[in-house]
Amino acid sequence: MKQIVTLSGKGGTGKTTVLGSFAALAGDTVLADCDVDAANLYLLLHPQPERTGEYRGARIAVRDPARCAQCGECERRCRFDAITVEAVSAAACEGCGLCVLACPREALTLQTVVNGVLYEGMTTYGPMVHARLSPAAENSGRLVTVVRQRAEEVARRTGRSLILMDGPPGIACTATASLVDTDLAVIVTEPSLSGMHDMARVVQLAEQLRVPMAAIINKADINPDNAADIAEFCASRNIPLLASLPFEEVVVKANAAQIPLVEYDDGPVSQGLRKAWERIWGLAG
Repeated sequence: MKQIVTLSGKGGTGKTTVLGSFAALAGDTVLADCDVDAANLYLLLHPQPERTGEYRGARIAVRDPARCAQCGECERRCRFDAITVEAVSAAACEGCGLCVLACPREALTLQTVVNGVLYEGMTTYGPMVHARLSPAAENSGRLVTVVRQRAEEVARRTGRSLILMDGPPGIACTATASLVDTDLAVIVTEPSLSGMHDMARVVQLAEQLRVPMAAIINKADINPDNAADIAEFCASRNIPLLASLPFEEVVVKANAAQIPLVEYDDGPVSQGLRKAWERIWGLAG
């Protein structure tokens, strides 16, 4: 089973657009949206829901009113202003457990609560797994891991040998959970200073996890000098540069139409993505 993830050091580089086109080009594959804080791959691929389930990840303090003496020790010690002698704020509670230890009457306990929903559905290109966090719910790499585990279960159950994952931006625990034990990380960047800086951080993370990498420069023509610097950086790190894609307004139109770009248009960007996908097979193997 091969697992390929698209990553970016920052948001807005186009990794979901790239992954959506790769899904269309791959055909029969398993898809996973690991950008659980802002999952939007479903907008392009339109999965028909087949199974849903609760995600229980966060723990919050719960008070037993019968044991509480309203002494205020919990409120005095909480650094997040999440608890008073009357109530607990589920949105503010970090689940650290200090209030539980501080309560002289043992009136507080930590309990796991529902803070998201897991979805499994079928797209035109194969089954898809994604998640949606509850409002104000805090994410962690654990939810990403659960999404990946579900995708692997679907792949084994259906006999599919490829999982394509849309990862989150940045280098936090969600990015690490998306990246670890994958066969190839496709880093999508843009020729801005922030794009260059944040790409370097993702490369460092992938190197630490010993994950093979490849890169795509999106909107390369908006700053040719920076694009050339990115290409030079990739060459210095032995990172294959799969494509340097130009800026085209048709990409925005395809996303607005909620259609993978390679099925909406056959212009330079689509052709570049097709060639990039052909090269990926050799790198991931």
